[in-house]
Amino acid sequence: MPTTSGSGATDRGSGSGATDPGALRPGPGRPATPAEAPAPAPRTGYGAVFAVREFRTVFAAHLISMLGEMAGGVALSVLVYRLTGSPLLSALTFATALLPYVIGGTLLSSVADRYPARRVLVVCDLVHAGCVAAMTVPGMPVAVLLALRCVPAAISPVFSGTRSATLGDIVGGGDLFVLGRSVIRITAQSAQLGGFAAGGLLLAAVSPRAVLAITAAALCCSALLLRFGTRHRPARHTAGAAGGALLGDSLRGVRRLFADRRVRALMLLSWVPPMFVVMPEALLTPYADAQGLDSVGLGLLMCGLPVGAVVSEVLAGSLLGPRGRARLTLPVGVLAALPALGYACDPSFGWALALQVVTGCGVAYSLGLDQWFLAAVEEELRGRAMTVLTAGLMTAQGLGMAVAGAVAEFVPVHVVAASAGGCGALCSLLVALEVRRTVGRGRGGSGVAGSRGETGLTAI
Repeated sequence: MPTTSGSGATDRGSGSGATDPGALRPGPGRPATPAEAPAPAPRTGYGAVFAVREFRTVFAAHLISMLGEMAGGVALSVLVYRLTGSPLLSALTFATALLPYVIGGTLLSSVADRYPARRVLVVCDLVHAGCVAAMTVPGMPVAVLLALRCVPAAISPVFSGTRSATLGDIVGGGDLFVLGRSVIRITAQSAQLGGFAAGGLLLAAVSPRAVLAITAAALCCSALLLRFGTRHRPARHTAGAAGGALLGDSLRGVRRLFADRRVRALMLLSWVPPMFVVMPEALLTPYADAQGLDSVGLGLLMCGLPVGAVVSEVLAGSLLGPRGRARLTLPVGVLAALPALGYACDPSFGWALALQVVTGCGVAYSLGLDQWFLAAVEEELRGRAMTVLTAGLMTAQGLGMAVAGAVAEFVPVHVVAASAGGCGALCSLLVALEVRRTVGRGRGGSGVAGSRGETGLTAI
């Protein structure tokens, strides 16, 4: 896929197994030779992604900001609880980090394409840092603290979508793009573990406001890395930047994405399995209480899902090539929530932890899905598409958690968790069948999406 940078990014992508199949077909005056016949796409690994200097900068910025964000989230929750003594308000500090995603992802999505990517990333980091820094002011009302928490959540899908779209410019398309996205996910899952632990350790030594100040500094470091460690690239959608309201442009882009049956099916496949996968995780606190577990046991259960996600994604990205990962996408996506059926037996701590780890392994289906989505979306909509994809994912997970909690008010927790597994597998199967029916319908029915990087899908 061509890139907007116009430099060596395309060449790097073509060496990653992302070559256009047409480049290997015989053309006029160019007869087929045995060497050109069915050559399999060369495998790449995570080392090839980290070989790109600019990607290493993006990775470092992401790691620093994620660790800061996780520690800051814990610190804000503790601060609000100390100020109010209210478990509800303390829990809202986490909820407000998810709920505004759908607003920013819908109304601000065109920012990712209207403005140069580096500028968008740096400004988002600085706005986030400013909001966190304001939280450190003594005497700040709790309502203002929660409002300040909402602002970064609203711009977060714009940041994530812009960064994901830019990966194609940095490392090229094809397998390197897929592995680059994989590294970002692995980092987020690992930072979730390390950030919560770091936040707990820091709070044992300093005040919550001091931890928030450290978070603001981490976000500023991320902004500096992105500003001076990445290249300037022009906006993708220059026509939108020249005229037209931001809101109208965003909504038009969202309508174009949902009007494409192929893109719509792939977005649903990205949202539906995670929505059900997180339901048992959202119920781990009452489940641990019912099992008589202490805070250590609960913490270990909470670690199960991200540990399974990191291990499975690293193995799939390292040991499988693009074709192998594509073959696994639909089966793993359909089966991702199924391990939760084991909760029907009201398992003990050890079995529940195993169920969480196995459930986390289902995240590996995203590797093949990323390449299909990249091939299906028009270049000028890529930033908006990634923004909407991120916003929908976070909203779906928040909705899944809310539904699980509401049902658990009336139904035993282990029954709700098991039901989530069965319903998730069924709904994911319906979405997978729709994806299967849309092969070849990408980019307005041009067949591009069905011909690039999807050999595994057609073989399932």
